[in-house]
Amino acid sequence: MSVAPRTDGVLVDRYGRVARDLRVSLTDKCNLRCTYCMPAEGLPWLAGPELLSDEEIVRLVRVAVERLGVTEVRFTGGEPLIRPGLVGIVAAVAALDPRPRISLTTNGIGLDRLAPALRTAGLDRVNVSLDTLDPGRFTQLTRRPRLDAVLAGLAGAAAAGLSPVKINSVLMRGVNEDEAPALLRFAVEHDYQLRIIEQMPLDAQHGWDRSTMVTADEILTSLRTRFDLSPDPAERGAAPAETWLVDGGPARVGVIASVTRPFCGDCDRTRLTADGQVRACLFATDESDLRAALRGGADDDDLAGRWRTAMWGKRAGHGIDDPTFLQPTRPMSAIGG
Repeated sequence: MSVAPRTDGVLVDRYGRVARDLRVSLTDKCNLRCTYCMPAEGLPWLAGPELLSDEEIVRLVRVAVERLGVTEVRFTGGEPLIRPGLVGIVAAVAALDPRPRISLTTNGIGLDRLAPALRTAGLDRVNVSLDTLDPGRFTQLTRRPRLDAVLAGLAGAAAAGLSPVKINSVLMRGVNEDEAPALLRFAVEHDYQLRIIEQMPLDAQHGWDRSTMVTADEILTSLRTRFDLSPDPAERGAAPAETWLVDGGPARVGVIASVTRPFCGDCDRTRLTADGQVRACLFATDESDLRAALRGGADDDDLAGRWRTAMWGKRAGHGIDDPTFLQPTRPMSAIGG
């Protein structure tokens, strides 16, 4: 891979895209077993020494913020709420100068208990994964009867001021594809913001089949059976969701159409896995190891240079529609959302 040109304060690729949004996976473990993510028995988890320590995570985030121009940090998993040092990590990142905006993607289990401490530490908002409002379907999809815990987590996040509270939903043909209107009604009634996401080829079983994916067009058609949707006049920028006003607003709904309406040309994201690997793209098949450099005594300038080189090699797009497309070896739970 060619070395990126030295551009202080910017994390740029060869196509001119600037990465300002850092997704940090804190763990590959999860307390659910969603069928589109992992098998019922779970996966071989990373061993403790392989994981970045709390201090190592904060240091790499600091390098990204102070030396590479990152302005948004989102903590993901696996399930980030099961990381013991989460509150402390958030507090340390909130203390950086300049202070990035800090968010969390979670399944919501335990969020009602942790939300006040996370808000005090500096967390700005949350995205909570919720694919169904039906208890039976929830158990079928996640293999755990925990819907009530997720709903409590949503309410707890809102009460703690982690707003806007966003819901991430994945619809699957023959499973929950009929629930788009119900999910949107629930979100509107509780002042949450719904984002419906096309299912992506990131499952551990490598069983993704485009024919079973509910497309953005189908999602919008379903929503319009109950709601009037009009284009959102707000500029989308690098946001992954295309949004619409619901019944004239102010409520909005978003659809993330990574497969049928890719937005790679505007992507501003860089990713750090729980074991210290930089991924230039969610669907990348290669990674750049910062953990070894960090533990080998690299200074911040060296770490920043390695990160710039990793991002310089980012491809123009994810290539899902290319006949040669290969699904990443790591599943979503090990990459981070």
